[in-house]
Amino acid sequence: MNQNNLELIGTPKPADPPQRFAVVGIDGIGEIVAGDDLLVLVGNAIEDEISAGDIVVVTSKIVSKAEGRSLQADSREDAITAETVRLVASKTHPGGVTRIVQNKLGLVLAAAGVDASNTPAGTVLLLPEDPDASAQALCAGWRQRFGFDLAVLITDTLGRPWRLGQTDQAIGAAGMAVAHDLRGTRDHFDRPMDATITAVADEIAGAANLVLGKTSRRPVAVVHGLGHLIRPIQEPGARTLIRSAEDDLFRLGSAEAHLEGFQEGFAAGQRFRAESFSITDGGATA
Repeated sequence: MNQNNLELIGTPKPADPPQRFAVVGIDGIGEIVAGDDLLVLVGNAIEDEISAGDIVVVTSKIVSKAEGRSLQADSREDAITAETVRLVASKTHPGGVTRIVQNKLGLVLAAAGVDASNTPAGTVLLLPEDPDASAQALCAGWRQRFGFDLAVLITDTLGRPWRLGQTDQAIGAAGMAVAHDLRGTRDHFDRPMDATITAVADEIAGAANLVLGKTSRRPVAVVHGLGHLIRPIQEPGARTLIRSAEDDLFRLGSAEAHLEGFQEGFAAGQRFRAESFSITDGGATA
């Protein structure tokens, strides 16, 4: 997290959290294709469930599909290369090569977020081009439609260093505090807290995934009971949660390896984009 930006996400020191909240999965949305209006389709689906102060959690997959981020790519590896800004690590295994990279959104993740699951055969799906902007558009539209304040999170499944398994995290956010800065407050034993910043947007994303799953065809959830997190739409989004280079301990190690990884990823992306790989009408041309 960029220490210079903490004042942007640092909200008024929170009171005690609520004793309970609820997460409700929303059915009936159906398959999303390029050009679909999520404001209408998802709005209709949540209409009977949504109320003031709720948070709408939307998977990045349906946002990407609606925005036409699907590629007809013969090689998933080519799409990964095109999305890569910096190669962090790679590992060869019996199933092929896994690349951990930093993508254009600043996220460090496997395969640059290029996903072949739950997409039509022969296609891969890129992450939304600007998840915070997508969340802002949905949040503004639904606030206008329903006549009250709510928030929107766009989530994706990411791996975690040192821990087995994946969890959902927020890659786009609007209308809510994405973190609580507890530095300067005191704990139960009156000791000062000097470093505690709670990534509440990621916590909500993980909780929502418990009712969404990967095979349920349920890409949206509504979270009740966390209205104290609601903020103006203009407040910083999920990108604020990405650590800056100077604060990212996972970058530390051989300076030469860091430079080589950056140069390799950047050069590979430039070469690939120069070969006229482009996204057009939800497909790819070469």
